[in-house]
Amino acid sequence: MCHALLRDASLYEQLLAFDHYLAADARAAGCAFCEGILHSARYPRKPRGGPDDLGPDYATRLSFCCAAEGCRRRTTPPSVRYLGRRVYLGAVVVLVTAMLGGITATRAAQLRAWLGVSVRTLKRWHAWWRATFVASAFWRGAQGRFMPPVAIEALPASLLERFAGDERTRVLSALAFLAPLTTRRADHGAGSPMAGGDPQRMRLVPGRRRS
Repeated sequence: MCHALLRDASLYEQLLAFDHYLAADARAAGCAFCEGILHSARYPRKPRGGPDDLGPDYATRLSFCCAAEGCRRRTTPPSVRYLGRRVYLGAVVVLVTAMLGGITATRAAQLRAWLGVSVRTLKRWHAWWRATFVASAFWRGAQGRFMPPVAIEALPASLLERFAGDERTRVLSALAFLAPLTTRRADHGAGSPMAGGDPQRMRLVPGRRRS
């Protein structure tokens, strides 16, 4: 099921639509430093792990630069497609590490064949969830909104389980929840689609606004 979902082009279309929604909000807010107008300034990405036919939109990350002379600072909105600077798509990082209860030789061989993910990369992802992620300011501020608490030793599977719906919906919701981590301002509410409330009842924003 995990492999089929990661190869489903419609999942990535939904993620792209949500990224455009987040980018439109960021652009409408203007420059955070001088309130100037923001112009499109996408930068290249070469994501791994998704279908081969993702299209040109996945070759860039949505981003903006301030148009004001003397400022020209960059504003990069949150993203549900990418998880920080990792070359693998966010859906891959979340789903693959959730699927792995432990890294066995058989599982590692399957993932290398399916997605090209090495054992070393899998171990880094596990270490990130269990150490870096749980120590982040974002998680320290957000974890209290889950009742009962999310089991740290079972991340990210234990996080996915807290969102309602089928596997696709839970993945989309988890990526929306994690979106603030994809910007430099990794505090809750910094461009986050969460906008307060119970994350276990959050709803994805419908529709698509081009940025």
